[in-house]
Amino acid sequence: MIRSVPTAATTCCHCLAGTGMLLLALTAPLAVAQEKNSGGIYSCVDSKGRRLTSDRPIVDCLDREQKELGASGTVRRVVPPSYTAEERARLEEQRRAEELERSRIAEERRRERALLIRYPNQAMHDKERAEALKQIDEVIEAVKKRVTELGRQRQEIDQELEFYQGDPKKAPPWLQRKLEDNAQQVQVQNRFLSDQNLEKQRINARFDEELAKLRTLWVKR
Repeated sequence: MIRSVPTAATTCCHCLAGTGMLLLALTAPLAVAQEKNSGGIYSCVDSKGRRLTSDRPIVDCLDREQKELGASGTVRRVVPPSYTAEERARLEEQRRAEELERSRIAEERRRERALLIRYPNQAMHDKERAEALKQIDEVIEAVKKRVTELGRQRQEIDQELEFYQGDPKKAPPWLQRKLEDNAQQVQVQNRFLSDQNLEKQRINARFDEELAKLRTLWVKR
């Protein structure tokens, strides 16, 4: 039986092959370990619609799912919300309150800017107050004139009632209606006069409040 005698070249090839397999066996577990130990990238969309990424769980997304991505960008796992339903509801309520407060502050700033544009100084503010009060005073004056006229009409009615011993029940229907109409008109005018006086107070109160705010804003300019 003829046996082949290994040559030096053949022996060298076998050695290299064995060495390669040994290296593969040694490095494979290390590669797996590195893959497991390498930190992932966390990604989420927060309550404001922002896309956030981090090398650790994202605090702004603890109330929602977060994706942990591998180095290749594939999704390793989905991290569920860290809060309970009650905690998420409480957090959402807090965020709504904060959003409302931000909106209130923004609206207040807008009103302040509008006030400064409308009233750059106190002279302009005083002028507009005087004009607003003047309009109310003109209405009040007209109402007072109407009340005076109704008083004069009542005197005429009373003179006519003298023929019936001052007793409206003995007067004819047309005179009774005239008396009732006069009384109703007086009541209407008095209520209107009272309303105008209240409106005058409201106008002064509004301008007083504006003036206090404007004095602060004028100083800050």
